[in-house]
Amino acid sequence: MHKIAVIPGDGTGPEVVREGLKVLDAASKKFGFKYETQTFDFGGERYLKTGEILPDSAVPDLRKFEAIFLGAIGHPDVKPGILEQGILLKLRFSLDQYINLRPVKLYNADFCPLKGKNPEDIDFVVVRENSEGLYKGLGEFQKKGTKDEVAIQISHNTRAGVERCIRYAFEFARKRNKRKQLTLCGKTNVLTFAWDLWQRIFNEVAKEYTDIKTDYAHVDATTMWFVKNPEWFDVIVTDNMFGDIITDLGAMIQGGMGIAAGGNINPKGVSMFEPIGGSAPKYTGKNVINPLAAICALGMLLENIGEKIAAKAIEDAVIKIVGTKLKSLAAGKMGYGTAEVGDLVVKYL
Repeated sequence: MHKIAVIPGDGTGPEVVREGLKVLDAASKKFGFKYETQTFDFGGERYLKTGEILPDSAVPDLRKFEAIFLGAIGHPDVKPGILEQGILLKLRFSLDQYINLRPVKLYNADFCPLKGKNPEDIDFVVVRENSEGLYKGLGEFQKKGTKDEVAIQISHNTRAGVERCIRYAFEFARKRNKRKQLTLCGKTNVLTFAWDLWQRIFNEVAKEYTDIKTDYAHVDATTMWFVKNPEWFDVIVTDNMFGDIITDLGAMIQGGMGIAAGGNINPKGVSMFEPIGGSAPKYTGKNVINPLAAICALGMLLENIGEKIAAKAIEDAVIKIVGTKLKSLAAGKMGYGTAEVGDLVVKYL
């Protein structure tokens, strides 16, 4: 019996989660696995009603589950940063979800903004360190509010944190077994402390993985090559900040936020899976948001808990729908409503 925690969250989050759970129910019946879910109301509405972001019981409660299915966090009536830091970052850090895993895969060339690129050209994965770097929240103001004000933001990188991320990326490149190539994406020419550490550890660990080809690209060059030559990439490993930036560009070249899913991974603990597009509050309740990113996130969740056949069937259904049914991946332009797209995935399972 799989135990799955569900956090529908804010905006369109509950709508896309509903479609994901519809697909989960269908997949469990077709592929013969059992599961139970428990829903948690963490998000903007709860915060506005109670003033509480996360109760003290949240992290211990969530540790009892195999995985977490998250809709979205972000409410227009809550100041930016409060929910993101108080829920998303707190859960990632407290549950030690030190890997952010972002597959970037094109399912239909018609939805790609890049000229002449096909699905075989865009199929790579970004492994983003998810618990350190600039997101650690370290720094200070000096002389705040004066003309001499200084704001200091510290990128905090530990050998242990960097090494476990890099090792995960090497293992993932080996398991993925495609080009068996791992690219380190950084900025060694300017950020000479943090990226000296990353480069040294990358080179050390590479000696243990002689079957994996390695290379390096500055982050600015990486963004250029995502656009010009995405076929060059297989697996990319990078830090928290650069990973946040390049994965959004990755989402665009794979067709947009409507298809982009990600996982916050603790390889030995509880992982959390989500569409990466955010809460999109302007589309709330209109039945126009694309649920495929959430459904793909559910597929990642199932693969993570061992239901690999069901996960593959969900991806195959999504590929068929994106390739033959949808007019667009953008909200309101799909040719189908949110619930209808969920129904199509169930149909093609």
